[in-house]
Amino acid sequence: MHLSPDEIIFWQYGIFKLNATIVYTWGLMGVLAIGAKLVTSRLSTGLQRSRWQNLLEVVVTGIEKQIADVGLRQPRKYLGFLGTLFLFVATASLFTIVPGYEPPTGSLSTTAALAISVFVAVPLFGIAEGGLREYLGDYLKPTFIMLPFNIISELSRTLALAVRLFGNMMSGTMILAILLTITPYIFPIALSVLGLLTGMVQAYIFSILATVYIAAATHTRKSGPESETTPEA
Repeated sequence: MHLSPDEIIFWQYGIFKLNATIVYTWGLMGVLAIGAKLVTSRLSTGLQRSRWQNLLEVVVTGIEKQIADVGLRQPRKYLGFLGTLFLFVATASLFTIVPGYEPPTGSLSTTAALAISVFVAVPLFGIAEGGLREYLGDYLKPTFIMLPFNIISELSRTLALAVRLFGNMMSGTMILAILLTITPYIFPIALSVLGLLTGMVQAYIFSILATVYIAAATHTRKSGPESETTPEA
């Protein structure tokens, strides 16, 4: 039992290493890409639809509803990014039932990469919504004294995202390793099933927090053309 997939080295040449984190991450991305291609290759617009299409529509509709409930007016605009985050973390946890598989989210490097992607996406969505000047102006509100605190807030919540996901995924692996040495039969099986549920919850929490951060970056741009129009007398 390895506490982190970084410990599993498949190939090494000098300082270059190919560990399980890299292999499983790219393998997982390949599975998601191929699965998305297969599921969306024969979509139907009629009344007769396959079970896979019904399942896909349920997942997409559910993600869109969660994004809209957080406060983003155009959930389709953010569906690609937020939906991919959720599916990646959820699938990484779901595949733990495969013997020999180590979830890449059990590595701090993977969770840090996911958090950094959110850190980059938040200002990009904010700038796309209202422009660079207006987005940067939010850091000076309500007064310019708040500038360093707002910057610290951006950095600290990115660190919190990475550590939160890594800690929750890593803790399950550590507990399972401890129980394997004490009671190697019953408890590890039950804990593995519980780990699947925990992984799904962490995928939901991670994607919801990313949605909240994006919503916070775009909330000042909600007073668009719709709110500027006044009803005629």
